[in-house]
Amino acid sequence: MRLSAGVWATDHDLQSLRALSAARRLGEPVPDVGGERTIRGHADDRLHACQSTPLGSGRKKRGEQKQAIRRSRGGRNTKIHALADAKGRLIAILLTGGEAHDCPVAGRLIHRVKPAKRMLGDKAYDSAGLRAELDERGTKSVIPNRSTRKQPFSFSRRLYKLRWRIEGAFNRLKDFRRIATRYDRLARNYLPSVCPTAALVWWI
Repeated sequence: MRLSAGVWATDHDLQSLRALSAARRLGEPVPDVGGERTIRGHADDRLHACQSTPLGSGRKKRGEQKQAIRRSRGGRNTKIHALADAKGRLIAILLTGGEAHDCPVAGRLIHRVKPAKRMLGDKAYDSAGLRAELDERGTKSVIPNRSTRKQPFSFSRRLYKLRWRIEGAFNRLKDFRRIATRYDRLARNYLPSVCPTAALVWWI
């Protein structure tokens, strides 16, 4: 078959991969170049029988933990822990991942403020350790008992009704879209958004 004068042969002056590797010192020749990559007989990785966590997922989880983002029942989210005064004004704020329990964080929060006469909390704060820590600071705990507690503690039901004030403070925080839906990737950017908003709701 004759080729036109303007058409060149496709294999003109081409070298094999082995010859190129020897000339450029690129290493050993690569076998089966251009063939399908198979894993246990499957040409497609999606058909692999042994599925596992993607590479680098551990690094991603550690990074999310540093940024106060962890997975809970509702997905990956951030939890805001706060203490409020008698008027419902937030005076101490901490950020954790969504799976964090309330009691350990409450122990960190109470050391950021002066000891109060009483501290109100829901059943999530029903912990013997937290109650003992409050007693050491001279604070009387107003926390209801869990249904599983064998030796219930006494608490003032009348004072416990005032817990709506901190609930109202959190509801006012949720009125701000940037707080309710976290758009900041870094915790150091999100927390400075929460604190001024908490100060702003004092006047609302």
